[in-house]
Amino acid sequence: MGHVDYYFTVLSPWAYLAGMRLEKIAAKHGADVTYKPMDIMAIFDRMGGVKPAERHPSRMEYRMQELLRWSKELKIDLNPTPAFWPTNPAPASYAIIAAQNAGGGDLGGLVHGITRACWAEEKDIAQDEVIGDLLEAYGFSRGLTMSGMLAGADRYASNTEAAVRAGVFGSPFYITEDDARFWGQDRLHQLDAHLGGR
Repeated sequence: MGHVDYYFTVLSPWAYLAGMRLEKIAAKHGADVTYKPMDIMAIFDRMGGVKPAERHPSRMEYRMQELLRWSKELKIDLNPTPAFWPTNPAPASYAIIAAQNAGGGDLGGLVHGITRACWAEEKDIAQDEVIGDLLEAYGFSRGLTMSGMLAGADRYASNTEAAVRAGVFGSPFYITEDDARFWGQDRLHQLDAHLGGR
């Protein structure tokens, strides 16, 4: 059994474009996944990143082209300028953490559903009603939006600290139990090969 720590922010279009490929790769190799939503703005500050609002226009123009190219290549619908972005990532992150603690539902589906709600469905993933509907859709109690808030907040902060210690500087970021690190949805094929011993 292998293991992957998956660090991400629910605001990341690249985490959205990863789709369910991580889950398929993990199932193929009998690996388990720990989902670690983190505060990406704190990560940028502490790990030398540049926040989107502070990036040079040329970088942002290229980002837009890349998003559209990857969306087309992966056949995943994406609005590169969603109505509710950026929004507060904390409530959805807390819900993912609470769902992981509770168990019993489709956690990978929930993570993808939350990012899809932002990047393809024009929903505000900071809203309790949106989060509650998604929790229910993937087999969890919508009450986790309330009952899991305190534990979610604590874990969100500790995930961010763990990310810094692990050398995480972007989203999505995958780390295996032998400390192999893969940054970006375009490195999932390399994660697949690594888990397969290739």
